[in-house]
Amino acid sequence: QVHFVESGGGLVQPGGSLRLSCVASGFTLDYHAIGWFHQAPGKEREGVSCITANDGTTWYANSVKGRFTISRDDAKNTVYLRMNSLKPEDTGVYSCATSCLGLKTDIWGQGTQVTVSS
Repeated sequence: QVHFVESGGGLVQPGGSLRLSCVASGFTLDYHAIGWFHQAPGKEREGVSCITANDGTTWYANSVKGRFTISRDDAKNTVYLRMNSLKPEDTGVYSCATSCLGLKTDIWGQGTQVTVSS
């Protein structure tokens, strides 16, 4: 069964940092662009960041630009999302998928909960 396993979420104070991990299970990441997506409580899921397969080109939503950093380690079959200067509006479930578009046909994980609160 192919899927992602996300981890690294938790409760953090505003201004704090977290590093999320997304490990591929049952397949290899080598040829996939990987996207991170955020679903805030009561809102639609939206793209946060993405990294391509060939040259590692990255994209960030304006809301996280300068605060979040995406990276990948294909040898470990893992994509990371470093989150700095966290804000309460960053609260929600973070999931990864095998594209930058977040399609229903992508491979997804269950997500990891991030809560930013004092």
